[in-house]
Amino acid sequence: MNKILVKLFSLIIIVMLAWFWVIVNPQPAFAQVNTINYNNANLENRDFANSDLIGVNFVAAEMRGTNFQGANLTNAILTKGVLLKANLSGANLTGALVDRVTLDNANLKNAIFTEATLTRSRFYDADITGADFTDAIIDRYQVSLLCERADGINPVTGVATRDSLGCK
Repeated sequence: MNKILVKLFSLIIIVMLAWFWVIVNPQPAFAQVNTINYNNANLENRDFANSDLIGVNFVAAEMRGTNFQGANLTNAILTKGVLLKANLSGANLTGALVDRVTLDNANLKNAIFTEATLTRSRFYDADITGADFTDAIIDRYQVSLLCERADGINPVTGVATRDSLGCK
């Protein structure tokens, strides 16, 4: 009986400490504090070169001809974006969500797409020289098209584009 009371008392103390911690230090679990939101924005021909855009939202944004050269787009969300003829050379898109994005004729030279999600996106005539797609999720059909013109080694990661795509 004594052991049961000790365990019950210990459990009550642990629950009270956890409750106290939540009250003293409240923070949303996955909320992005101070996130810039460019959702549905017309950003055509804008210059974001070398900008720090970590976690920024570009959902359904019009970004034709936009310059993201050297920008840090780590964990950015570009879902349903239009990036025709955009310049993403040297940009870091590690962990970015690039789902259903049109990247036709885009400059992706030396871009980093490690662990990015690139499902249902198009890369027709995009320059992917030196781009790193390590552990990225890309549709098989797009991978086969990318492998036809994959070339170069990423100067930052040291990974060959062909190797990062798993080309044979």
